[in-house]
Parts: sequence; C-alpha cells; structure tokens
Amino acid sequence: MDLRIFTEPQQGATYDDQLRLARAAEDCGYDAFFRSDHLLAIDGMPTAGPDGLPGPTDAWTTLAGLARDTTRIRLGTLVSPVTFRPPGLLAVQVAQVDQMSGGRVELGLGAGWYEREHRALGLPFPSRRFELFAEQLAILTGLWSTPVGERFGFEGEHYQLTDATGLPKPVQSPHPPIIVGGAGRRRTPALAAKYAAEFNLGFAPPEEMAPAYERVRSVCAEQGRDPGTLRLSAALTVSCGRDDAEVARRAAAVGQDPAALRERGLAGTPAELVDRIGTYAELGVSRFYLQLLDLTDLDQVELIAEQVAPQLR
Repeated sequence: MDLRIFTEPQQGATYDDQLRLARAAEDCGYDAFFRSDHLLAIDGMPTAGPDGLPGPTDAWTTLAGLARDTTRIRLGTLVSPVTFRPPGLLAVQVAQVDQMSGGRVELGLGAGWYEREHRALGLPFPSRRFELFAEQLAILTGLWSTPVGERFGFEGEHYQLTDATGLPKPVQSPHPPIIVGGAGRRRTPALAAKYAAEFNLGFAPPEEMAPAYERVRSVCAEQGRDPGTLRLSAALTVSCGRDDAEVARRAAAVGQDPAALRERGLAGTPAELVDRIGTYAELGVSRFYLQLLDLTDLDQVELIAEQVAPQLR
C-alpha cells in the first residue's frame, strides 16, 4: 500500500510551507507529495490566515521548485483542471518538471469544477468541459509519444495543433503516469481505461466507492485492457491521533467533525486507520492520498509513518 501526502495549498500556504511538508514526507518514507490545483480558497474549508493570506500558489510552479528541492519523493497534482492551461503548454510544463525531478512527476487531470475561482481570475469556464478533458488527454499523450524528429497534429472541436514537435520529452517513457478520477458512470471510466495509469476516487466510504471501481474495471475489459494494469486509489481527509482526544483536537483544528471523518474520511488511532485502510484494500485500492489540511502538523505525518505505514507493507 502506497501512502501519499495530499495538500490543499490554495487555503493559504507559501512555497516554503509546502517545501517543509514535502521534505518531511520524503524523510518519513512516504511515496509522494501531491497538491491540489486551485487558484482560490474553497468555501467551507479552513484557511491558514485572515483574509485568505498568504493566498494561493500555482501548482506547476510549486512542483518545479519541489523537483529541485527534493530528491526521492514523487510529485503531482490531484487534479489539474483543463480550464487553466491549454494542452500544448501543459505538455511542455509537465515534461520540463519531469526532467527537473529526474522522472518523478505524475499528472492528475480533470474537467474542473470550481466556477468561482474562474470568475475571480477571469478564466473561461465553458459548459462542455468534459469534451475539453477528452481532447487534452489525447493531445498530451500524443505529444509525449511522438518520436523525436516527427510531428504531431490534432484536429478537434476545441483544439487544433499543427506540426508540433512534441518537445521537450519527459524523462518517463512514454510519459508520466496520468491519473483520472471521478464517479461518472460511463465517460470517465472510458477515459481512465484508455489513458490513465491510475483511477482515483475520494471522500466517501468504501461501500460508495465500490460501484465506481467495478465500473472502471468492466470498461477496461470491454476495451481489451487488463483491469489489473489500472491502479485504484482513494483520497481521504486524515485525522490520526494517539488517542481519541488527539484525534478530536486534530479534526477541530481543521474545522472537521471527528464522527463525520470516521464515516467518510480517515480518522482514529493508528490501529483504527490500519483497519479502515484495509476495508478499501479489499476493493482493490493499493494507494492512499492522505488529505492533510494542516500543512504545519508534521507530528501527524511522523505518527502515521511510524505507526500506520509499517503495518501496511
């Protein structure tokens, strides 16, 4: 079972805050450090300071810095919305950060959902975002897979590329792992089966996730792909403590109810977390993104690494 740290820096975190946590995760043996890709604090989530200070940070600028300031841990987004960057630019950015990290980058890509941040920053928020999503996946994989010296072209409804070199190339071949997620019944599983190395679901108990995992497996089989080649993962908000009082304190610090987290997240003592993770593992989940809402809580990062992770190996 891979354990990954997953953060929400748009709620207010500097680059140094993220670097401190990423290095702690690396030192503690976590598999990866992932961050969301948002440009405005999300209503209903705790913010780091008054008035949303210090404000958001750009995901791929941050990952470029972390690529140089860490050595082992994998880095990625969960997830980058297709509304932020045209696919040709995103292909260059991800390939470059993959080079900068020595081949440690992964790309979570999604259709985008937070209309308010688009309005705030003057970004388009089209109604047919899923069609953009499908075309971007085709373009990204096409650009990265184009042999050096050849050209890539694409003629879609939303994007047209002519004589693209497909450069620069990422270190990972044919390209960095792509993560696709969501509970859509047909189109999302079809894209995951066609393009993704990993299928992710989040913030729900295992019985709610089980049908979506089963659907994506079925679509893989329909498309002639071995379902076992698509990794299944889950993202859950975490609140781990040595006793119930510490669990409650950590949950309260990020505006969460411990009982609700136990139902739809990952809350409890280390022993309880091991048992809870085991229920997801029975569905085929082999990777967990631990959503850590308090980026300063390095003690929790160490606690999980010392008392939970060894029991999952």
